[in-house]
Amino acid sequence: MSGERVAICTSDTVAEGGRGVRFPVLAFGDKATGFVVRHGGVAYAYLNRCAHVPIELDWAEGEFFESSGLFLMCSTHGAIYVPETGFCAGGPCRGGRLRPIGVQEEGGTIYWQPDDAVKAPAAAPAHPL
Repeated sequence: MSGERVAICTSDTVAEGGRGVRFPVLAFGDKATGFVVRHGGVAYAYLNRCAHVPIELDWAEGEFFESSGLFLMCSTHGAIYVPETGFCAGGPCRGGRLRPIGVQEEGGTIYWQPDDAVKAPAAAPAHPL
């Protein structure tokens, strides 16, 4: 892994089987988003790209779970993903998986860990020249 870990949000922002939190990343050199959700009491983060077609999963910002709160679902094609692994359990991408992003919870904050493919975007300068 490369780079320092990056804060996403406070732990209590991400409810079990509920609304997730999006965060900006650079994925393979392109602007993209990651997301973090909670399932089984654990935070999981993934690149916000369906394994079937590289489009964002959430149908409304932060809405990644299907109605039961047990699976992540692509809003466009209905692909269903297992929250703990990101593996596609049904739909057009069966056998594929979401790109995981390393995540840790510490001191009431959720952090993500940039790696060689998914990096933190450069911070904008405080005062443009």
